[in-house]
Amino acid sequence: MSNNLGLTLEQSIKYQGHLGQWAWIFHRVSGLGVLLFLTIHIADTSMVYFYPPLYEEALKLYKSVPFGIGEIFLMAAVLYHAANGIRVALVDFFPQLTNKQREMWMVVWAIFLITFIPSAYIMGRGILHSIGIDI
Repeated sequence: MSNNLGLTLEQSIKYQGHLGQWAWIFHRVSGLGVLLFLTIHIADTSMVYFYPPLYEEALKLYKSVPFGIGEIFLMAAVLYHAANGIRVALVDFFPQLTNKQREMWMVVWAIFLITFIPSAYIMGRGILHSIGIDI
């Protein structure tokens, strides 16, 4: 691990986070989660051309409960990253909003929860249905 990365991680843990710090951390973690998914998705989709039997095995694996739970986390990452990205863009285009960060971050979380809770419910219901539990 490079010294700069080590310092950044150490400072993030020590900072005791104000809203801006937490928004920054959540934005980076959610972005890395989406990037990880896209990397895996590109690799496994390419298998359909290069090695179809392995692609079929991957599809079976993706229908499992752990991957279903992972999809819920992916949805959370995408929704948070999108909502917070809009906040960041608004501050970039309208610098006078800089002093409204607390309110804007609360709106980000409201948008996230309003969109995530129904999505997680629908996805979670599908996971439970796949293991024989109907709600």
